[in-house]
Amino acid sequence: MSTTVGDYLLQRLREWGVDHVFGYAGDGINGLLSAWEKAGNEPRFVQARHEEMAAFEAVGYAKFTGRVGVCTATSGPGAIHLLNGLYDAKLDHVPVVAIVGQTARSAMGGSYQQEVDLHTLFKDVASEYCETVMVAEQLPNVLDRAMRIAASRRTVTALIIPSDVQELEYTPPSHAFKMVPSSLDLSWSAPVPAADQLDRAAEILNAGEKVAILVGQGARGAVDEVTELAQLTGAGVAKALLGKDVLSDELPWVTGSIGLLGTRPSYEMMMDCDTLLVVGSNFPYSQFLPPFDQARAIQIDLDPTMIGMRYPFEVNLVGDAARTLQALIPLVHRKPDQSWRSGIESNVRRWWEVMDRRAHTSADPINPELVFHELSGRLPSNAIVAADSGSAANWYARHIRFRDDMRGSLSGTLATMGPGVPYVFGAKFGLPDRPAYALVGDGAMQMNGINELITIAKYWQEWADPRLVVAVLHNNDLNQVTWELRAMGGSPQFLPSQQLPEFPYAGYARLLGLHGVTAEKPEEVGPAWDEALRADRPCVVEFRTDPAVPPIPPHATWDQLEKALESIVRGDTDRASMIKEGFKSKVQEFLPGKS
Repeated sequence: MSTTVGDYLLQRLREWGVDHVFGYAGDGINGLLSAWEKAGNEPRFVQARHEEMAAFEAVGYAKFTGRVGVCTATSGPGAIHLLNGLYDAKLDHVPVVAIVGQTARSAMGGSYQQEVDLHTLFKDVASEYCETVMVAEQLPNVLDRAMRIAASRRTVTALIIPSDVQELEYTPPSHAFKMVPSSLDLSWSAPVPAADQLDRAAEILNAGEKVAILVGQGARGAVDEVTELAQLTGAGVAKALLGKDVLSDELPWVTGSIGLLGTRPSYEMMMDCDTLLVVGSNFPYSQFLPPFDQARAIQIDLDPTMIGMRYPFEVNLVGDAARTLQALIPLVHRKPDQSWRSGIESNVRRWWEVMDRRAHTSADPINPELVFHELSGRLPSNAIVAADSGSAANWYARHIRFRDDMRGSLSGTLATMGPGVPYVFGAKFGLPDRPAYALVGDGAMQMNGINELITIAKYWQEWADPRLVVAVLHNNDLNQVTWELRAMGGSPQFLPSQQLPEFPYAGYARLLGLHGVTAEKPEEVGPAWDEALRADRPCVVEFRTDPAVPPIPPHATWDQLEKALESIVRGDTDRASMIKEGFKSKVQEFLPGKS
């Protein structure tokens, strides 16, 4: 039996070390599906419920394993469905390769069924590399470049393969004119800035008296170096949300997340520092960085196209975070005055006290902050955690304290709804021996998480560790948008757009053969987590939470909080008053403004 283009494609993926491809079938990739059957399902085809979920699964796999995620879909509608998940990968700088089918070459340009201009469709999301395989000899070079570019540039690439090409007999490129050979090797040297640039950066750090460091996901491989530099400079370290798992929140000088979902210690440190070092982060919100005339600043990033955009940096160092810091550290002097560091640590201790008080503020029926507060200390040291977009991201950012080997992520830049469940599902195929947790709102759960429970039910028994917990904040409200309406529009809630239909999330999980737990009272939160965490199969734990608990920005004053709470009076006077009094008794003293 001859080797087809489809056969060789799967062989080449195996040679690249690809072990899973997330996708959904369709006749536009029938040639590939036939090849998968002949290959004994190697690499493994993982069937999602929808192509968007397949893309999110590939993103989750790539985020948590550090490897290239691969997804596949048919032509036309299948390719279109991939887009949102692929944009999530592109904007968060995650390596993903999309392999999509296309109408047969003989029908192209004829307005044929499911014929879509895929090059135009993928022109932006796969802007670094998007190619159509028209003859068999193209395949190795096109696939190799897609894998290599995705991995080295941390981006999305796409291969478009017409359905008839998939079934052609494979012939390799020959040693001839207009043939392009290829190779599999993926090795390159991480750059280090020149000595004079490092000297300039060291001069700024040595001159500063109040040093602040901001780390993002690009600093994940430089934990020891960031720690040593923070000790030398007496700096505190804030974390962008995509870098939340870079440093342990147990460290007393780690101020936590930064930005609208961030912590007050991070905000205060940025507002008071005289020196800023940003390592591996593209944090975009300059209003949460120091005033422009206040701090001298340095940036370190591997990607030269992402340098110097977010702040008037004095020195921009293009290089690998760990190697650049290793070269910089010997030039930095230890600061004898630790009063700046002592103040940061005091603010951090105070913040965690605030978080404890806020979690125990009265609500009806359950304060969502209590849900995350109770989970944090229960998480295993090797947990994988994904938060969905929405109010769940607020509580994830502030209440979940990362430590040890814990990993976490969310849709950081696109901030799309829906990736929480498929992220951890995809991660379980790369890291099947680690427990995983998806923290989602009921809006995201109704959007697509419910269907992904079917996918979990299909595959969970194959995992070495069957624990996959999906926590649902059940408040029948698109809560983040509701609070945005209150903050920006002065509207208590626009029910036709915000109110969600009732759905039995835990009950549905039980129908699928999964475990299901429901908590409807504050005293049931801890026991519900305990039951979910010891379950012998994936579990949905459903918390009946109060949508009237406000996600307070880190720079909020008591006056602003009071105004926000008063905005819900038109909806429910008694509840608004109860929440307001609870916050007044527990956290008012920690907010600036009238007392």
